Amino acid sequence: MTDPMPVLHSLFAGLPVLLLHLATATIVWLAALALYLWITPHDEFTLIRAGNEAAAISLGGAAIGLAVPLGFCLAGSVNVWDVVIWGSVTLVLQLIAFRLVDWVLGSLSARIEANERSAAIFLAMVKAAIACLTAAAVAG
Repeated sequence: MTDPMPVLHSLFAGLPVLLLHLATATIVWLAALALYLWITPHDEFTLIRAGNEAAAISLGGAAIGLAVPLGFCLAGSVNVWDVVIWGSVTLVLQLIAFRLVDWVLGSLSARIEANERSAAIFLAMVKAAIACLTAAAVAG
């Protein structure tokens, strides 16, 4: 049997850094999601509480679209500023994706408010695609 002490020392040395980076990424993700909710013209949570599936699909796409690049950023981050800076870039790209789909489909907020799932699914998939491309770019 091998000595577990080097692994335990590594765990105790790295755990604070892991927790700091995870907490930072979670805070950045929540802040970006809150800002996204504030900027979009419709009130996603009110719509979701009323049973609007399109709002849930759209918001879920935004949540994933913001989280995936942050996850890749965490994998290669040197410090917490990496996470904060790239989290901001991710938010901007997700807002651009929302505006792009709104431009392509027209009146996206009205479509989501009307529970038009096809528009919400397309929006969520564009957000996921942007997230994948952003994550790959962040990972370098």
